[in-house]
Amino acid sequence: MKNLTIIFIALFSCTALGTPKADAVLVRKSEKKLYLIAEGKPFKSYHVVFGANPAGHKQQEGDEKTPEGKYFLDYKKEDSAFFKAIHISYPNQKDIENAKKLGVNPGGFIMIHGQRNGLGWLSFASQFFNWTNGCIAVTNAEMEEIWQAVNAGTPIEIFQ
Repeated sequence: MKNLTIIFIALFSCTALGTPKADAVLVRKSEKKLYLIAEGKPFKSYHVVFGANPAGHKQQEGDEKTPEGKYFLDYKKEDSAFFKAIHISYPNQKDIENAKKLGVNPGGFIMIHGQRNGLGWLSFASQFFNWTNGCIAVTNAEMEEIWQAVNAGTPIEIFQ
């Protein structure tokens, strides 16, 4: 009976806790991977796709690049044109200053998101090529996991 009680408590704890919370997110563009990090160690990874022109750091609106650097996931957006979205705090002050020197608009509204609403069934194909305007895209099921694991204010680092 004691063993059954321990098993029941362990199963209930795992179910009640659900997805672990990430204290950081890491994106490696060259690997096409997003990692959820807790206590300095990755606990989950996802295949991701980017903007149509993914190499290098985002410089301006419309360049279809995904920014590189240290940012924050500053808010969640359930009513997005895509299946859930988490906003990345691009542009930061350095990005704004760089764009000003270049005489361009740095752009913004960069997100981690699922598939376009109504087209989630296409993720088996869409996740094989870079199709966003600079965002980071995952499948809808993966976006649900990320949504549960990440709170607003979580740091994200994106690099090549």
